Amino acid sequence: MPVVSLTSAESVANFAPADRLRPVRIWLYVVALMVLAMVVVGGITRLTDSGLSITSWQPISGAIPPLSEADWSAEFEAYKQIPQFKLLNQDMTLEGFKYIFWWEWTHRFLGRVIGVVFALPFLVFLVQRRFSWSLAAPLAGLFVLGGLQGALGWWMVSSGLAELTSVSQYRLAAHLGAALLLFLALIWVARRLSPAHPVPVDADRGSVRLLLAMIFLQVIAGAFVAGLDAGMGYNTWPLMDGALVPNGLGAIDPWWKNLFENALTVQFVHRTIAYVIVLYVGALWVWKRGAGGGAKGWLPRIALLVLLQVALGIATLVLSVPLPLALGHQALAFMLAGATVAWLADITPRRG
Repeated sequence: MPVVSLTSAESVANFAPADRLRPVRIWLYVVALMVLAMVVVGGITRLTDSGLSITSWQPISGAIPPLSEADWSAEFEAYKQIPQFKLLNQDMTLEGFKYIFWWEWTHRFLGRVIGVVFALPFLVFLVQRRFSWSLAAPLAGLFVLGGLQGALGWWMVSSGLAELTSVSQYRLAAHLGAALLLFLALIWVARRLSPAHPVPVDADRGSVRLLLAMIFLQVIAGAFVAGLDAGMGYNTWPLMDGALVPNGLGAIDPWWKNLFENALTVQFVHRTIAYVIVLYVGALWVWKRGAGGGAKGWLPRIALLVLLQVALGIATLVLSVPLPLALGHQALAFMLAGATVAWLADITPRRG
């Protein structure tokens, strides 16, 4: 859980006028929503095989798309040199290339926009003294984390330019995991800057932390499913390949590689973690339904999100990963994690 050190931030939230911090909270929530939008666009690039269409990383000049036929021809020629074109897309036309190019360009451009939307209000709020210099440090840390996302994204893309026909599932998982950390950190900071409120004496933060850890692990497992296109096979539920526990889970040697490189095992693990989360949230519902630990009604909201996510995941699987359902499944996973970190923020006592 990306708990940013915010002792001074919490002091600001406790003692500064609420109206001075409200624009800061709105700004952080807007950036979080933009990160969520970028994750969705990233899912589109993945599912349309668009992620390798831009074969270079130019943080500044790359914001300008091809403006002439010569520019388009140069980009297409660069794409023709990588294995994805040579082995899978030799019949692709320039028009087909433009389709995948625009999705990847949009994904990268949105990342640049997020950087601007974060940096400019940050400077304005600092000049306005809406928060202290001590709070500026962790907020600047979030900006750096966002910048590292761009570097991670290129590191991921580069894995598919020499030998593979798609990106490495390991690097895809790292890229998505870092995006989730940034998303959660933005929500955590925003919640901790809200006006102070009494924390229930029976709040059990450990159980919420455990739930958040399981959701984070499930998102990473989902990244491996996406990276291996594991959702394209075994499209039945509740049975998988005709059994509750299918044969072949340990087909690769050494055994641990099955967790990351065997499509059957990767999908089975993703299903299993989902079952564990459902059972755990059900237990929390029985245990904490009438307790203060479900501060501000977070527990029923999270329980509803879990049920919706399970239904969406099953539908995505049995229908062989249609684009709208797959994107909804990914976005809802982030929303579930965000709701959980908001719950944790609300039941964590303020300091200072």
